[in-house]
Amino acid sequence: MLILGLDPSLSCTGWGLIRAEGPRIAHVANGQVPTDAKAPMAVRLAVLQAALSEVIVVHQPDRAAAEEIFLNKNPQSTLKLAQARGAVLAACGIAGLTVNEHAARLVKKAVVGTGSADKRQIEAMLKMLLPGAPVSGADAADALAVAIADAHLTRTL
Repeated sequence: MLILGLDPSLSCTGWGLIRAEGPRIAHVANGQVPTDAKAPMAVRLAVLQAALSEVIVVHQPDRAAAEEIFLNKNPQSTLKLAQARGAVLAACGIAGLTVNEHAARLVKKAVVGTGSADKRQIEAMLKMLLPGAPVSGADAADALAVAIADAHLTRTL
């Protein structure tokens, strides 16, 4: 099964694709979709939706997974995240993909073993779980973690 992990963000959305067969996982691809901070919001959202649609067409995942939205202290940041997430989820919806949603703490716990893991711990665990996989950056690493967590969590549900 091909699982597309998503880490939506208006500034740079990460995506990561893994193959899960029972307890075994393997890296397939990953990347990041940056947007121009000076571009109008509608353009930035269209860039995200189009780029993720292309990833879906090229790789044909069986399902997708994303972190549940969390509230920032800054309401503007939360709103921008929600809009980016909407564009990313729309790409999945247009393609007919099921999207599983997981809390950030649950993703960290599933990948690292603790819900309070930091980015360094996640990246270190990714190196162990996906040896030799070239990771495009921090946002792609987070997306791969979401995909891995989804593979583990849906096996146990």
